[in-house]
Amino acid sequence: MKVVAKNECAVSFPSRSSNEGLARGVVACFVAQADPTIHELEDIKTAVSEAVTNAIVHGYPEGIGMVYLKGRLFEDYLEISVQDKGCGIADVEQARQPMFTTGGAERSGMGITIMDSFMDNVRIRSTIGKGTVVVMKKKLAPRMKASR
Repeated sequence: MKVVAKNECAVSFPSRSSNEGLARGVVACFVAQADPTIHELEDIKTAVSEAVTNAIVHGYPEGIGMVYLKGRLFEDYLEISVQDKGCGIADVEQARQPMFTTGGAERSGMGITIMDSFMDNVRIRSTIGKGTVVVMKKKLAPRMKASR
Protein backbone atom coordinates (compact mmCIF):
# COMPACT_ATOMS: atom_id res chain seq x y z
CA MET A 1 0.00 0.00 0.00
CA LYS A 2 1.41 3.36 -1.03
CA VAL A 3 1.54 6.02 1.67
CA VAL A 4 0.04 9.27 0.42
CA ALA A 5 1.28 12.63 1.66
CA LYS A 6 -1.24 14.86 3.48
CA ASN A 7 0.35 17.88 1.83
CA GLU A 8 3.38 18.80 -0.19
CA CYS A 9 5.23 21.78 -1.57
CA ALA A 10 8.03 22.40 -4.04
CA VAL A 11 10.19 25.40 -4.76
CA SER A 12 13.28 25.98 -6.87
CA PHE A 13 15.81 28.78 -6.72
CA PRO A 14 19.25 29.73 -8.06
CA SER A 15 22.22 28.42 -6.08
CA ARG A 16 23.06 31.74 -4.47
CA SER A 17 24.01 31.72 -0.80
CA SER A 18 21.33 34.35 -0.12
CA ASN A 19 18.70 31.70 -0.95
CA GLU A 20 19.70 29.44 1.95
CA GLY A 21 17.53 31.62 4.22
CA LEU A 22 14.68 31.36 1.73
CA ALA A 23 14.84 27.56 1.95
CA ARG A 24 14.77 27.64 5.77
CA GLY A 25 11.76 29.97 5.71
CA VAL A 26 9.82 27.92 3.18
CA VAL A 27 10.34 24.72 5.16
CA ALA A 28 9.47 26.42 8.48
CA CYS A 29 6.22 27.76 7.05
CA PHE A 30 5.35 24.44 5.42
CA VAL A 31 5.99 22.27 8.50
CA ALA A 32 4.15 24.73 10.81
CA GLN A 33 0.85 23.11 9.81
CA ALA A 34 1.99 19.94 11.62
CA ASP A 35 2.43 21.92 14.86
CA PRO A 36 6.02 20.78 15.47
CA THR A 37 7.82 21.43 18.73
CA ILE A 38 10.34 24.29 18.70
CA HIS A 39 13.10 21.67 18.97
CA GLU A 40 11.78 19.75 15.94
CA LEU A 41 11.45 22.95 13.94
CA GLU A 42 15.01 24.07 14.72
CA ASP A 43 16.39 20.61 13.83
CA ILE A 44 14.54 20.62 10.50
CA LYS A 45 15.62 24.16 9.60
CA THR A 46 19.25 23.40 10.44
CA ALA A 47 19.29 20.18 8.39
CA VAL A 48 17.71 21.97 5.41
CA SER A 49 20.27 24.74 5.77
CA GLU A 50 23.11 22.22 5.58
CA ALA A 51 21.64 20.37 2.58
CA VAL A 52 21.00 23.58 0.64
CA THR A 53 24.43 24.99 1.51
CA ASN A 54 26.04 21.77 0.24
CA ALA A 55 24.08 22.02 -3.02
CA ILE A 56 25.16 25.65 -3.46
CA VAL A 57 28.83 25.25 -2.48
CA HIS A 58 29.63 21.75 -3.71
CA GLY A 59 27.01 21.11 -6.39
CA TYR A 60 27.85 24.21 -8.38
CA PRO A 61 31.43 25.21 -7.47
CA GLU A 62 32.00 26.95 -10.80
CA GLY A 63 28.80 28.96 -11.12
CA ILE A 64 25.08 29.24 -10.55
CA GLY A 65 22.62 26.38 -11.08
CA MET A 66 19.21 25.50 -9.72
CA VAL A 67 18.40 23.96 -6.34
CA TYR A 68 15.11 22.07 -5.96
CA LEU A 69 13.47 21.78 -2.55
CA LYS A 70 10.47 19.55 -1.94
CA GLY A 71 8.55 18.97 1.27
CA ARG A 72 6.05 16.19 1.90
CA LEU A 73 4.05 15.94 5.09
CA PHE A 74 2.69 12.58 6.19
CA GLU A 75 0.59 11.62 9.20
CA ASP A 76 3.52 11.43 11.61
CA TYR A 77 6.63 12.49 9.72
CA LEU A 78 8.09 15.02 7.35
CA GLU A 79 10.16 14.26 4.27
CA ILE A 80 12.36 16.94 2.71
CA SER A 81 14.40 16.53 -0.45
CA VAL A 82 17.07 18.89 -1.71
CA GLN A 83 18.34 18.32 -5.23
CA ASP A 84 20.91 19.91 -7.48
CA LYS A 85 21.89 19.05 -11.03
CA GLY A 86 25.51 19.94 -10.47
CA CYS A 87 28.79 18.05 -10.48
CA GLY A 88 27.79 15.18 -8.18
CA ILE A 89 29.67 13.49 -5.35
CA ALA A 90 32.48 11.11 -6.33
CA ASP A 91 32.28 9.01 -3.13
CA VAL A 92 29.14 9.44 -1.00
CA GLU A 93 30.46 7.25 1.82
CA GLN A 94 33.63 9.35 2.06
CA ALA A 95 31.55 12.55 1.96
CA ARG A 96 29.54 11.24 4.94
CA GLN A 97 32.66 11.10 7.12
CA PRO A 98 32.88 13.88 9.72
CA MET A 99 35.39 16.60 8.79
CA PHE A 100 35.69 15.47 5.14
CA THR A 101 35.30 18.35 2.70
CA THR A 102 36.12 19.22 -0.87
CA GLY A 103 35.38 22.88 -0.16
CA GLY A 104 38.76 24.07 1.07
CA ALA A 105 40.04 25.28 4.43
CA GLU A 106 37.03 27.54 5.08
CA ARG A 107 34.67 24.51 5.15
CA SER A 108 34.19 22.34 8.25
CA GLY A 109 33.12 19.11 6.56
CA MET A 110 30.28 18.67 9.05
CA GLY A 111 27.21 19.30 6.83
CA ILE A 112 26.14 15.69 6.32
CA THR A 113 27.02 14.82 9.93
CA ILE A 114 24.73 17.61 11.12
CA MET A 115 21.92 16.42 8.82
CA ASP A 116 22.36 12.87 10.18
CA SER A 117 22.22 14.07 13.79
CA PHE A 118 19.15 16.31 13.39
CA MET A 119 17.01 14.09 11.15
CA ASP A 120 15.87 10.49 11.67
CA ASN A 121 16.94 9.28 8.23
CA VAL A 122 19.15 10.80 5.53
CA ARG A 123 19.62 9.20 2.11
CA ILE A 124 21.99 10.57 -0.49
CA ARG A 125 22.01 9.63 -4.17
CA SER A 126 24.56 11.19 -6.46
CA THR A 127 25.84 10.77 -10.01
CA ILE A 128 28.95 12.49 -11.30
CA GLY A 129 28.00 15.19 -13.79
CA LYS A 130 24.27 14.85 -13.07
CA GLY A 131 23.85 15.99 -9.50
CA THR A 132 22.81 14.95 -6.02
CA VAL A 133 19.57 14.32 -4.15
CA VAL A 134 19.43 14.39 -0.36
CA VAL A 135 16.22 12.97 1.16
CA MET A 136 15.71 13.59 4.87
CA LYS A 137 12.95 12.29 7.13
CA LYS A 138 11.93 13.48 10.59
CA LYS A 139 9.31 11.85 12.78
CA LEU A 140 7.09 14.47 14.36
CA ALA A 141 5.93 14.08 17.95
CA PRO A 142 2.16 13.71 18.36
CA ARG A 143 0.73 16.85 19.92
CA MET A 144 -2.39 17.23 21.97
CA LYS A 145 -4.99 19.18 20.05
CA ALA A 146 -7.09 21.61 22.04
CA SER A 147 -10.75 20.68 21.97
CA ARG A 148 -13.20 23.40 21.09
